[in-house]
Amino acid sequence: MFRPQSDKRPLVSVLIPVHNESATVSLLQARLQQVTDRVAYDFEFVFVDDGSGDGTVALIHSAQEDDERIRLLRLSRNFGKEAAVSAGLRAVRGDAVILIDADLQDPPEEFPRMLQAWQHGYDIVNMQRRRREGEALPRRTAAWLFYRILNTMSDGQIPNDIGDFRLFSRKAVDALNKLPERNRYMKGLFAWIGFSTTTLQYDRAPRIAGESKWPYTRLLGLAIDAFTSFSVTPLRLVTLSGATTALISLLFGLVIILKTLLLGEPVRGYTSLATLITFLGGVQLLAIGIIGEYIGKVYIETKLRPLYLLEPEPDPVSNPSVSRRNPSKAVITHD
Repeated sequence: MFRPQSDKRPLVSVLIPVHNESATVSLLQARLQQVTDRVAYDFEFVFVDDGSGDGTVALIHSAQEDDERIRLLRLSRNFGKEAAVSAGLRAVRGDAVILIDADLQDPPEEFPRMLQAWQHGYDIVNMQRRRREGEALPRRTAAWLFYRILNTMSDGQIPNDIGDFRLFSRKAVDALNKLPERNRYMKGLFAWIGFSTTTLQYDRAPRIAGESKWPYTRLLGLAIDAFTSFSVTPLRLVTLSGATTALISLLFGLVIILKTLLLGEPVRGYTSLATLITFLGGVQLLAIGIIGEYIGKVYIETKLRPLYLLEPEPDPVSNPSVSRRNPSKAVITHD
């Protein structure tokens, strides 16, 4: 059985959000053990289950039998990855926290480099993808465009080509936990808090097993959240497009009036008129949609609902095996 080795060594928390990752979680835990056994730190592995419907939770419970460094936090349903990461950041206890996905596209073998940068005084260590193996060209192109458009539109600078794989100091984690908003685009929040930051490059591997939980429709929704969470540029573009369209319409109307007065031209141009009306209707609907996105976010924030709910800790009386194994680390509760 693996046990923490010393209270004097720094504690590193490895935060792993999971959702239906039964095909990879055992492989991930084996890789984590191989890597962490070779570095001079104490570790805890905090799995955050985001409402999995397969055997993910059972596999994590089974792994706890052999490694008491594993902790499990279970959300009451699928709240989304941003909520799962937020829940995990409130639960971790380490002096440094490494956030990693369970699909092994981000290699745990990079931990020593990340920890070395942290020891040199950096509060955030970003891991930038040098290559993205196993991803189709349209997906890579869309990701490349997304980061660059977002940085053009946003008020702050969000690093390009950097996912969730990164390290935080305790100071950075505490700062993130103070942010109260419920509409959370975590990559933007990671950049917003500032602090001393360095970036390391690595090669991203193909998914080792299972299927991606991010189809194009969900990625589009995440992109909309990113644009509307960290920039009011879409609203300004709507204002600019409205003013430009009004000016063009005014000039077009003056041309028609002058032609009628000077040339006595009969009323014509049904096709162009219908096209113009359709175009203006589309611009108006687009503007209403963009404004609605912002109003919807305000509406959700005013409800003050919790970002997530947790499954209650199992009762040791009804489930004595949990008490015998490790009652304090079976399921984390959150006040």
